[in-house]
Amino acid sequence: MHAYRSHTCADLNTAHVGQTVRLSGWVHRVRDHGGVLFIDLRDHYGITQVLADSDSPAFAEIEKVRAEWVIRIDGRVKARDAALVNPKIPTGEVEVYATGLTVLGASEELPMPVFGEVDYPEETRLTYRFLDLRREKLHRNMMLRSNVVRSLRNRMWDQGFNEFQTPIITASSPEGARDFLVPSRLHPGKFYALPQAPQQFKQLIMVSGFDRYFQIAPCFRDEDPRADRSPTDFYQLDVEMSFVEQEDIFAAVQPVIQGVFEEFGNGRKVDAQWPRIAYRDSLLWYGSDKPDLRNPIKMQIVSEHFRGSGFAVFAKLLENEGTEVRAIPAPTGGSRKFCDRMNAFAQKEGLPGMGYIFWREAEDGSGMEAAGPLAKNIGPERTEAIRTQLGLGLGDAAFFLGGKPEQFESVAGRARNEIGRELGLCETDTFRFAWIVDFPMYEKTDDGKIDFSHNPFSMPQGGMEALMGDPLKVYAYQYDLACNGYELISGGIRNHKPEIMYKAFELAGYPNSEVDKRFGGMVKAFKYGAPPHGGCAMGIDRAVMLLADEQNIREVIMFPMNQRAEDLLMGAPSEPLNEQLRELRLRVVPKDQ
Repeated sequence: MHAYRSHTCADLNTAHVGQTVRLSGWVHRVRDHGGVLFIDLRDHYGITQVLADSDSPAFAEIEKVRAEWVIRIDGRVKARDAALVNPKIPTGEVEVYATGLTVLGASEELPMPVFGEVDYPEETRLTYRFLDLRREKLHRNMMLRSNVVRSLRNRMWDQGFNEFQTPIITASSPEGARDFLVPSRLHPGKFYALPQAPQQFKQLIMVSGFDRYFQIAPCFRDEDPRADRSPTDFYQLDVEMSFVEQEDIFAAVQPVIQGVFEEFGNGRKVDAQWPRIAYRDSLLWYGSDKPDLRNPIKMQIVSEHFRGSGFAVFAKLLENEGTEVRAIPAPTGGSRKFCDRMNAFAQKEGLPGMGYIFWREAEDGSGMEAAGPLAKNIGPERTEAIRTQLGLGLGDAAFFLGGKPEQFESVAGRARNEIGRELGLCETDTFRFAWIVDFPMYEKTDDGKIDFSHNPFSMPQGGMEALMGDPLKVYAYQYDLACNGYELISGGIRNHKPEIMYKAFELAGYPNSEVDKRFGGMVKAFKYGAPPHGGCAMGIDRAVMLLADEQNIREVIMFPMNQRAEDLLMGAPSEPLNEQLRELRLRVVPKDQ
C-alpha cells in the first residue's frame, strides 16, 4: 500500500465497503459520542468520516489528536446506517473504522479557527494565511480561480491565439500608475522597472509578425489599495491582434469572456447582448464609466425645465456656462419618507442635498399631483413636463442635481445605485456587460495642462487630422468592458504610425526626444513596417471576484497584501542589509521626523 494514502478523502463510496484503505489529511474536527470517537478527516479533495470505538487498536491514539493535526489513518470502509447518511458530501454514505493512526504533523493551538466560516480580523487572517486558505470558502475561491485561468487558456487557444511570455524586468513607462523600480547592480545609479503591463512588448510581438497573442500576465503597479484592486501586483488576460479594427477585438473577446462566465457563473444569467455605450453617454446616464446595467435607472438632462423657473437655486446656477441639471428617475419611490432618506444620503456624500419631486394622489381626489419643495417652486406645468420626459407616473419620484457635471456626476452615479437598491429595481443573479467606447484622448489636469486621459498608445479617431484641432475634442479608439459596476477589460486600437505618435505625445507635453528616450524600442520598430493592431486586457482577479460573489479582491488572491501594501505572512516590505545596499551603491535617507 502507498506510504500515505490509497484513496483521497473524496473517493470512498458504497462500492468500497469492506475494503481496507489508507487516508491522510487534516483533522477537521473531533467528536466524542460517549466512548465512540469520530474524526472528520479533510484533504484537498473532500472529507471522510473516521470512527473508532474502545475495541479499535487506534482508539488511544485518536484520543490524543486535535484540530488541524495531519494524520494517516488505516481502516476498513463501512456503510453508514441509513439514518446517519450525510447527503451533503460525496463520502456521506460510508465511514472508515480506524485500525491504525500515525501522526504526520502535530499542530500548536490555532490562532484562528479553520472549521466553519467565522469572520476573523483581516490582520490575523493574512498573518496566518496558510490557515485561512484551509477554510472551505477560501479554498473553493482558489480552486475557482485556478479553473477560470485554465478555461481562459483553453478558450484563447481555441480562438487561434498563441501564448507568449514577456519580460518581468524592463524599463519604466508612463502608464497611469507608479512603477516599482529595481536598482541595477551592474549599472549603478540606473533602475529597471517591473512592468505595469506588457503593453509595449505585446505591440512589438505584432510588429514582429505574430498575429494573435495572449498571456496570463503578472502586472505590477504601486497603487493605493481599494476593495477591488490589489496595491502591488495582479494578473490579467493580455491580448493583442494584428490587422484588426475595434469590432474585431470585440468579436474575438466576447465568446471567451461570456463562455467563462457561463461556465463558472453557478447558474446566474449571462446576458449575451453587450451594448456599445459612448463614454460621455455613460457618464450622463449612469454617472460612471463602468455602469451597473442591472439597475434600469437612466439619468437625463432636464435643464430647460428649470431655466428661468421659480426655483432660484437651479435657475441662477444655469446662468453660468457649462452647468446643467440632471434628473434621477425613481420608479415606485413616490413617498416623502423615501425622498427624505435619499436627500440625507446626498448630504452624507458631501452635497447640500438633492431636490426631489414625487407624484401622488391629490388630496381633493382630483387625480395625480406633484409634491415636494421643487414642485411648489416651479409650478404644475413644468413638473408635468418633467414627468412626461422621464416617463414617470403615480407613485414615482425624481431627484435632481445641478452644477458642472464633473463636480456632481460621481455622486449622482452613487445615488442612482442607492435608489435602485433601495427600491428593489436591480436584477439579481445576472451578469450584464457593456462596451464603453469613444473615450476622450486627452484631459485637462488641475494645473490646466493637457495630458492623456487613458492609454497613451491608442490611435486617435481621425488620425493626424484630428490632432490638428482642439485636443479635448479628440476621441481615441479606446474601450472598456464594464460588468455589474466594475471595469473588467480595458483596451484600444494602437497608434502604429510614428508621425502620429510623435504628435500625440507632443500635445501631452512630451517632445520627440522624450518619446525616443522612453519608447525608443517601439518607435524604432514602427519605422520598419508596423501592422494596424489592437488588443485589450482583462483583470483576472476582478473577474474571479465577480464569479465568486465577493466584495473584496483579497478573497480571491492566494497571498494578498493588506490595505497598507504589506505582506504580513512573509514580512514584506523589509529593510535591506547594509551589504545589499553597498553592492547596489544605494543609501536609505531617513524619513523626516
